[in-house]
Amino acid sequence: SGSGKTTLGKAILRLLPTRSGEIWFGDHLLTKLNEGELRSLRPDLQMVFQDPFSSLNPKFTIHQLLREPLLIHHREQSSEIHDARIAEVLQQVDLDETVLSRYPKDFSGGQRQRIGLARALLLRPKILVCDESVSALDVSVQAQVLNLIKELQETYAFSLLFISHDLAVVRFIADRVLVMQKGKMVEIAPTDKLFKAPQEAYTRQLLDAVLD
Repeated sequence: SGSGKTTLGKAILRLLPTRSGEIWFGDHLLTKLNEGELRSLRPDLQMVFQDPFSSLNPKFTIHQLLREPLLIHHREQSSEIHDARIAEVLQQVDLDETVLSRYPKDFSGGQRQRIGLARALLLRPKILVCDESVSALDVSVQAQVLNLIKELQETYAFSLLFISHDLAVVRFIADRVLVMQKGKMVEIAPTDKLFKAPQEAYTRQLLDAVLD
């Protein structure tokens, strides 16, 4: 906690300003783009936030929440096309259209994270940042959401940046692991290699604290 994981994730998506360094997305240097240029790339760069209770506007119905990104980025499409896309994504996160007229307060934490996932996937992103997206959920619900994220990654082929302090979650979901301490990168390695043979003392301390 406090190592800078969330700050890094938000900085990559330009939700926070950067004071130095460069962030590249394909051929685009994100740190040099103005708001107008960045807006055209927003569909490709999406985030699922940590808190399923504060990340959804309580005054919006689920239909309004899900239609909003389509209205912003695909305004030229008809409401029928929007609704068809919403129905498709809801099905992919194991929800049905009966949720559309209801409000976020009507749902459990796990259901809200599924709605957050649906909202992020509506625009078919190329990069999805999940910031501690299961830490507020019960263990059984965590497993359901993690499996769902892996299934959706196969469907959409997005790159996933999954931020977590839970090493069991990291081991389950990650192909590569970046360890951070005090805002700096300590170690980066394929998951199996890092868990079996960590190279840095700080990484060994983290693993020993959990695995002992």
